[in-house]
Amino acid sequence: MTTRLTRTRNRREARTRTRTARAARPAAALAALALLPALLGGCGLHSGSRLADDVEPGSVGRGRPLQGAHLTVTSKEFSESIILGHVMGIAFEAAGADVQDRTGIQGSIGTREAIKSGDADAMYEYTGTGWITYLGHDKPVVDPYEQWKAVRDADRRNGVAWLPPAELDNTYALALNEAHARRYGTRTLSDVAALAKRDPEAVTVCVGNEFAVRDDGLPGMAEAYGLDLPSARIRKMDDGIIYTQVAKGRACAFGEVATTDGRIPALGLKVLEDDRHFFPNYNAAPEIHAKTLERYPAIADVLAPITKKLTNEVASRLNARVDVDGEDPHDVARDWLVEEGFVRNG
Repeated sequence: MTTRLTRTRNRREARTRTRTARAARPAAALAALALLPALLGGCGLHSGSRLADDVEPGSVGRGRPLQGAHLTVTSKEFSESIILGHVMGIAFEAAGADVQDRTGIQGSIGTREAIKSGDADAMYEYTGTGWITYLGHDKPVVDPYEQWKAVRDADRRNGVAWLPPAELDNTYALALNEAHARRYGTRTLSDVAALAKRDPEAVTVCVGNEFAVRDDGLPGMAEAYGLDLPSARIRKMDDGIIYTQVAKGRACAFGEVATTDGRIPALGLKVLEDDRHFFPNYNAAPEIHAKTLERYPAIADVLAPITKKLTNEVASRLNARVDVDGEDPHDVARDWLVEEGFVRNG
């Protein structure tokens, strides 16, 4: 049985985590469900530690509307998800709740089942993941708000409540360095497809192993844009390495990135426009165990102004503090909440 993690250990381990790809497509998700009895029957999902921040209400949490509540927040293991999990947890603390930290769970399936079962109460999840991976749809909804509404309405039957989404949209993209951007003049994915036809040797792409096979990854993108990309011009590697390889521009000219990753501005990468709107919207939104929200409806009021402040620019800056500067995700989350006036240091 997994031993109870201390908060110090959580933070130390969080610094070493690299960004991983989002949840697998429905077929892969269904395969992973076969592992759930062992996962949920063990102690992995029950590890964690109590948040113990000395924070007081700022613009959120006034009157301590969550006083007496015992809430568990969770997240996936990549930096942005961990940061958002701590943002949520610290806000709940300021509103009076006793909060258990179970951020950093590997993969999407574990966090999803924890929310559905009530083993965890809340997390920030992505609407595209909800619509495609969890609810099994093949095509995204183009409009971001309509995408969220579709997820919200469909997931009610699963005992999961979705609160309004953030502007933050952490979707897939291709990027290249400034030198290659000037050389090839590519601004959109359609430009890349045209370049591949005009100069096939120019288009080499670095991708993660999962993105290389996902329908909403490289295969689907190539089909949508008519991009003829032989396997010899595809370089598979760990997701975290892609950013530095694209910046160097030797192993590949183009690379898979997540649009809110802090390494994009840090390395001066140029993100290509998805001009045919192939990639789903992955707007971050609070995903809450429905019975928890029924019992503590003030959760919605606590999170609403925070979610409205979450943009791609904010996420990129916070992610960079973790992935580039090596800071603790919990400290990054708390600093931002204090900086925005949502909470005050006690």
